[in-house]
Amino acid sequence: MSRLPRIQHRDLHGIVLLDKPLGLSSNQALQTVRRLLRAAKGGHTGALDPLATGLLPLCFGEATKLAGSLLGARKAYVAECRLGVTTDTADCEGEIVRQRPLPALDEVTIEAALVKLRGRILQVPPMYSALKQDGERLYAKARRGETVEVPPREVEIHRLDLLARTDDTLTLLVECGSGTYVRSLAVDLGEDLGCGAHLTALRRLWVEPFREPRMVTLEQLQQAAEQGDEALLAWLLPVSAGLSDLPVLQLDEQQSMAISRGQQIPLPQAPPSGRCAAYASDGALLALLELDDEGRARILRGFNLPSD
Repeated sequence: MSRLPRIQHRDLHGIVLLDKPLGLSSNQALQTVRRLLRAAKGGHTGALDPLATGLLPLCFGEATKLAGSLLGARKAYVAECRLGVTTDTADCEGEIVRQRPLPALDEVTIEAALVKLRGRILQVPPMYSALKQDGERLYAKARRGETVEVPPREVEIHRLDLLARTDDTLTLLVECGSGTYVRSLAVDLGEDLGCGAHLTALRRLWVEPFREPRMVTLEQLQQAAEQGDEALLAWLLPVSAGLSDLPVLQLDEQQSMAISRGQQIPLPQAPPSGRCAAYASDGALLALLELDDEGRARILRGFNLPSD
């Protein structure tokens, strides 16, 4: 039996804004795109459940150094919740554990419940999640039938609005910070309304800094791969796209050399303290820097990108 030819991986550096399809895990989606690109190194920026669709930034090569920054970024979703039914996974893929009649709900009552979930709140992550406790994923414990007390943690809900409703469903717009579980939001909302709820659909709209993303589907990438590298790599954004929301710091030749060596440098005309993207005089991205109040630059991530 003949073996399939081995994929010849290559060094590629950049970001693909994937429109993740329903039913695939984030890692399955990543590995599919990585095979199409033949990229030697890749990573995603925080998992989307198989139930979820929408924006999943995939980082390749030197862009994987930004995965942690994008993971902590602000995100937006459209979420659909079914009222009156709770499940063990807090979504429609789980087993029903309780059904309750729906109370009379008007928009004033729903808004009063939503108000409590805005801002900085304490949230209990779902048992069926990838969080670790005692070195093991919670979902592994849950599948064995173990009951574990999951401590609440603080998350930030920037926006939570009702978009539409039917007799037993609510469609919500959610803008939130890192670590938020929309499934837990659905559960907490249902409990406040007195009938329970679970998540039935979830679509991620954007992740900072990609507020208006031009997403690509797996089918489009497959078609592009069949057309050749030029069509395929047109979907690969530069590494600098992941830093597009930061101030830009242009360095001279001496400063660029120092940063390339990993040295801290004084910047008498630096932008305000905080993070910035540093570029060499030839336009090459050099580093993600953190500036202190005295104008000193600390390297958070250095980039070793090939010259054009």
